[in-house]
Order: sequence, then C-alpha cells, then structure tokens
Amino acid sequence: MTSDIPVNLNAQSFRIPDPPSELGLDGGKFHRAYDALADEIDEDMTRSLKEQLDGMLIFLAAYVRGCLHPPQAGLFAGVNSTFLSFTLPLLSPNVSDETNVLLRQNNAILWQLATGANSTIPIDFALPSPAFSPSRDIFAVNVLFASSLAFAIVSSFLAVLGRQWLVYYRKRSGGGPDRQRWEQMKRFLGAQRWRLELILDDVLPSLLQSGLIIFCVALIIYLRHLNPLISILIGIPIYVGLSIFIVTALCTLWDAFCPFQSPLSHLLSWGVRHIPSMFKSVGVAIASNSTSLLSSTSRSFTIEELKRQMQMIRGSSIMSDSTDEASIRSRAPPGARLESLKRLTRGVSPRRWFRFVTKGREEESLESLQIVAIQRAICASDDLVTLLSATGNILGISNPASMEQLWSDPLFQERFFDQFRDSYSRILQLRGRNQTDIAAAARRLYCAAAAHSMLIRDVNWWSFQDLVWHVYGLHETEILIPSDELSDSPTCLLRSTLVFQIFQFYTYPPPDDTIKKFCDSLALYSGHLEREDWRLFCVVTWIVSNLRILKGIANCSMGSLRNAYRG
Repeated sequence: MTSDIPVNLNAQSFRIPDPPSELGLDGGKFHRAYDALADEIDEDMTRSLKEQLDGMLIFLAAYVRGCLHPPQAGLFAGVNSTFLSFTLPLLSPNVSDETNVLLRQNNAILWQLATGANSTIPIDFALPSPAFSPSRDIFAVNVLFASSLAFAIVSSFLAVLGRQWLVYYRKRSGGGPDRQRWEQMKRFLGAQRWRLELILDDVLPSLLQSGLIIFCVALIIYLRHLNPLISILIGIPIYVGLSIFIVTALCTLWDAFCPFQSPLSHLLSWGVRHIPSMFKSVGVAIASNSTSLLSSTSRSFTIEELKRQMQMIRGSSIMSDSTDEASIRSRAPPGARLESLKRLTRGVSPRRWFRFVTKGREEESLESLQIVAIQRAICASDDLVTLLSATGNILGISNPASMEQLWSDPLFQERFFDQFRDSYSRILQLRGRNQTDIAAAARRLYCAAAAHSMLIRDVNWWSFQDLVWHVYGLHETEILIPSDELSDSPTCLLRSTLVFQIFQFYTYPPPDDTIKKFCDSLALYSGHLEREDWRLFCVVTWIVSNLRILKGIANCSMGSLRNAYRG
C-alpha cells in the first residue's frame, strides 16, 4: 500500500525525521502521513465492499422502477418467485377436479330426467379435497424454493444494511483533525473487532450462493417430477457448474494466491489451518481426562481394598471413625458454602449484567490509538516519510504496556525487521550526493528504535531472536551519531544509539580499536549531559562503570542496563 504523500526522491532535500521525546510530539509529521495512509486504506476497503454489495443487490433486489438498474434488478428473486407461483398451487387440491365430479353427478341426474328412466343413480358425495395429500416431491420442491427465496430476501436485506454500515464507517463528524483522526481509528478498531469485512465479504455472498444451490436442487427435483429425461438434460450443466465451483475452491488449498477466491475457499482454508489443532486439543483433553479417571479409579480401588483388609483386622473401628468424621462435618458451620453461593449469585445477578450492558465497552485510550496508528503505518505503508516518521515515534513510547501492545502483532514484527534490513539499501536509491549519509541516518533510526523497544519491554536478550540476528549482522557497522550531528540530535536518539552499541558488544566481543573508538565517542556524548536528561545521564554512568568489562559485557545483567535506560 502506498499513500498519496508526495515524496521528493532527491537526497539533497530529503531529511530523516527526528524522533520525538514523547509519542506523537513530532510537529504533526507522523499524523499527517498517517491521515493520508488511513484515508487511502479505508477508501479502498469501502469501495471494494460497496461494489460487491451493489452486484448482490442487482442480482437479488426485487424490481422497483427507478431503483438500481431496473432492466437487471430482481433476476434471482423474480425467477424464484415465478417457479413458486407454479409449485405452490400443487400443495392444495385442484378445484377443477371437484368441479368435474359435481358436473358428472349433475349430468347423470339431468340424463335421467330427460329419458324418464326410473333406475336409481348411484351418487358419490365424496369429493377429492378431503383425501388430498401432496406428493413428497412437490412438498420438497416447495420447501426448497421457499428456502431459496428466504435466503435471497435475507441477503438483499443485509446487503442494504451493509451499505448503511459502510456509510457510517466513512462518515466524518465535527471537530478538528485530531478528533476526526482518533474517531475514525475507533471505528476501524470496531470494524476489526466485530469482523465487518468478514461479514460483508464472506457471510453475505455465502448466503446468496447457498440460496442459489438450493434453487438448483429444487429445480432438478421439480423437473424430475414432470419428466425424468428433462431433469437429466437440465441437470448436466448444473452439475458441471457446481463441480467447477468446488474445484476452484479446492485449488486455493494448493495455491494460497490462486485467483479463484470465494467464501467456500476461505472456509476450507480456515478448516485446514484450525481443525487439526482442534482435534489435537480435544484428543489431549480426552487423554488427560481418561488418565485421571483411571488413576482415580485405581486409587479408589486400592483404598477400598485397604479398608476391607483393615476392617477384617480391626473389626468395625473404621466404620466408627467414618461415622465420627461425618458427625463432625455435619456439626461444622456452613459458612464457606454460603459464601461461595453468594459469590456465584453476585456473578450472575441481573443488576450486574444490566449495568454491564448499559455502561458499554470502555473506549481505547489516546496512547493505545497512537500505538495502533504506528502498527498500521509500519504494516501497510510503503512511503519513506511515513515509515521513518512511524519508526521515530517508537522512541517516544515509554510505557512498557504500550510497547508490548505494539510488538504483540506478528505482522508488525515481520514488517519492522524487513524495513530494518532494507532501510540502508532503499535510501541509496535516492538521487543526489548525500545518499550514503542519509542511508546511515535511516539505519541508525531503526537501530535506535529496536534498542529502545528491547529495553522498554520486559523481555530477555536471547528471547528476542530477530533483534539478536540483526544486531549480529551489524557488529562491524558504525551506529553512533557523528560528532557534527550530536548537537542537533534529540537525547532519546543519543541514549538508544549508545545502548545499541552495547548490544553489538553483547553479540560480538569488540576488538581493542573498536573499544577505543567507542570511548572517544562516549566522551563526545558526555558533553551533552547538560541537556538535563536524567535517563541519558544514567546510561552514560552505567557504561562508564562497565568500561573495564566491555569485552565480556555479554555476562553482564540486562536488568541493570534496562534500569539505567529507564532512569
């Protein structure tokens, strides 16, 4: 996904954004980039869903003059209703049959009067309607046709309702750009939480396809009732179409990027991924329960056998002891049982559920929304300004819970380290004379964000394998800020680049010349302690106190470095 932000691909005018001291306080650079990206993503999603819903409405909606495309509207519903008009009368007795019976009797009476015959005419007053019962085929055909029409009506109603949902999703409210941004973010999270895209993209089409399949089955049964040969001839193309539908859905299991995507293919893919694990978990649960049941049975059998042997030796002493225990338990106050019953009643009380429903769900905090904005930017954007601004804002996260929320998304982790790896080479594609310096600054920003994330999160060094491998790949790369750029760099970038250098020493023991260069750079960094950043002072102090063990710093505790970095 690429945003509509104009990017000047000239290295002489391109500048790496400075990371903010706090999340979101970068002068609005990241927010402007995110607004353009979010608007593009939301517009693409709503446009594709609207086109699909319009196609369903054209296929399903009843013919109303001036609504949608009148010549095409009501295709499925009209055909289904036409067949129902033919098959529904077959559920009731035919009026013409009763009329024919009455006419035959009337004609017999008239013939007797006209001829003057004195013979008695046998008259059968039993009409065919009381003894009428529709055949099983006709009953099944009407049930299937009615079910198919019901699926069509429900699908058309939900399609109209889905368009209203999309209108609300894109509706702008009043207020400034900040309020509109976070309100749209909440709508996006609500759409994800309630699976809006899944419902409109899979559930609705599956209802339509189910109704169409039911209609085809009913048509074949009805034609077989009329003429078996016609049923076979008409059923051949229907069977071929159904086979193509199933085969194309199965193709997606072999090739995940097969273009023949449908709700059935999505359902099959979900089943292949989740059903084996579900059976495995059920099997493990059954095995564990069986083991516990067998162990408890054998234990109870052993105890009963022991009791029987003891009773044979000691007579009825065991029975008397058990009676004493039962009497003691009966005399014990039922306070514990009463308290547990109160807790259970309190948990299911109607007042608590009513308060839960009326109060509603607690909305996300502003910091949580900003974290989601960074995730969306890293995962969906391909714009350099957006990616670098989002990466810089990672350095403004100081809450461990917010950092855990950011890194809880596997897609974010994959995308971040992919950009981490390719950041230097991508910047080198810019035109101009300063590509190397800008590429080094971009890589430095990603290294700083990775080191900051590592120390804000409460994770072990070796458990963060992706970062370990990337740090090892850069063990000979200079990450520290050049001396002429130190004065213009924020203190959060100073702290994180120092820590990343320590991470390099964790993965690869540094030679003496590297330690000497690092000490010289540390002296330059120490000249900026006057900026009154307590955390920078703590990091520099920790490094100075561990200078003697830089070659063996891998044995040093990560917890002490994390405490120094957090201040």
